[in-house]
Amino acid sequence: MKKHTFFPVASILIVSFLMMAMDGMGQMGYSKAPDVATVLFDGTDFSHWTNCDDGKVRWRIVDGAMEVVPDTLYSCERIQGTKTRENFKDFQLHIEFKLLEPKANSGIYIHRRYEVQISNTYKQPDNKYMGGSIYRQKLPDVNMGKPVGEWQLYDIIFRSPRFESNEFVSRKVEDARITVIHNGVVIHNNVIVHDKTGVGFSETPDPGPIMLQDHGSLVQFRNIWIIPSNLEGAE
Repeated sequence: MKKHTFFPVASILIVSFLMMAMDGMGQMGYSKAPDVATVLFDGTDFSHWTNCDDGKVRWRIVDGAMEVVPDTLYSCERIQGTKTRENFKDFQLHIEFKLLEPKANSGIYIHRRYEVQISNTYKQPDNKYMGGSIYRQKLPDVNMGKPVGEWQLYDIIFRSPRFESNEFVSRKVEDARITVIHNGVVIHNNVIVHDKTGVGFSETPDPGPIMLQDHGSLVQFRNIWIIPSNLEGAE
């Protein structure tokens, strides 16, 4: 397996994430948002969200979870789904999801550029499209998928690519990095992401939204919170 470069800051953030997850786990499997987090979805409304075309959210809320309503018209460019109103650069993100059908397919799109795949991997062999993968770039180190119909957790730590700019050109000088914890286990440890994934939008210095993909499947999401980082330039 390809070796990746790890950085001390990622180890600190992973420990922080795991402590928060363990401290907040209740009987129903919820992980409580810390006071410093922005709660993006608490099960009651879509106030932090828009449709991918910036219009009204077309999904529905069912028993405290947002549920995909497939867009059969494919009304948005490249990626269909629901996205945050606010843009983010570096952050820690917590999200819970449930697959409602065996072949369900979705993803978490960071900045609309980098996808952490969502699909049914329970007792399934590895493949390049499997759930937990950084889409078509890296498989998860461990398959932590649960059966269809059970709630699952992603905790994602993201550091955006760094650019140097002058009046003539903007040049990328450092790739994005991502750590993913799936159901309490690290499956990507500060992995370097060399470019956008799949049909994602091209890399730029600009921050971007968190986007939940509509891939024509029934998937639910709940308990979504984020901690934007102010550690600009941290190594």
